Amino acid sequence: MCLTRLDTFRFDYSPITERPTISWPNGARVAFYVGLNIEHYQIDKPSTSIFGGTAMLQPDPLNYGWRDYGPRVGLWRMIESLDRHGVPASVLLNSDVCRHYPQILEAGRQRGWAWLAHGRDNSTFQAGMGADTERAYLQDVTDTIASATGVRPRGWLGPALTETFETPRILRELGYDYVLDWTNDDQPYPLNVDGMFSVPYTIELNDVTMFVSKSYTGPQFLEAVIDQFDQLYSDSEHSGRVMSLPLHPFIVGQPFRHRYLDRALEHITSHDGVWVTTSDAIAAHYQSTGNRRADS
Repeated sequence: MCLTRLDTFRFDYSPITERPTISWPNGARVAFYVGLNIEHYQIDKPSTSIFGGTAMLQPDPLNYGWRDYGPRVGLWRMIESLDRHGVPASVLLNSDVCRHYPQILEAGRQRGWAWLAHGRDNSTFQAGMGADTERAYLQDVTDTIASATGVRPRGWLGPALTETFETPRILRELGYDYVLDWTNDDQPYPLNVDGMFSVPYTIELNDVTMFVSKSYTGPQFLEAVIDQFDQLYSDSEHSGRVMSLPLHPFIVGQPFRHRYLDRALEHITSHDGVWVTTSDAIAAHYQSTGNRRADS
């Protein structure tokens, strides 16, 4: 079967069994990072909801308040666990957070978090934007985050993992190295835009997917995280793997769920051969060690 141009537009097919060996620092088998989604939502637009019956109301106190628990309370509970287990956050940052929640930026600066761009807010998707509109939008998001954090972001995750066909090219022009939007691998790989890479990010292990879409309990979440890690650890005997753990403070930061996150982090960080790191460091290491073509 012939592939169309769009089938191969973003990246080439590369089975994981036919790639050069990936080696992580100090002989680690698994590179582990937490993708901490720190987001702002517009009060008059629908978004991720726990109860769809009010999602179209303006305002929607039920669902907006549920999401707003994250920056007000849930995040600070999560920070205690990240600090306890020595896990630096890879922050997927809406640029509007810089204006609304400056205390969060200060907490991240104190801890040396990695700052990735995650759009302006989580109510605005760039899918469908024209190239000029998208370029101006991405430039504004990038400049806002760079000014507020003192670090120009290298990584990108689109709100709701949305892109246009032009997104990687524009991001590269703005100085980005990698995206997390394509959730199709356990290793980094190059995109068909020179200098741009995909770093693994999982939608299955995302706490929104598990707790909201699939109604997992805390113990089921813990079991899933442990199973994911244990399988990747086994897979990595001969070539390194990446485990991402995407989290949202308004989801896993709820009091009755938090203990299971803490136990999951304890399980992962207690193993030898785990590089507890950031997505920035994973991308930089992959690039610097010559792993430039996943299909070579």
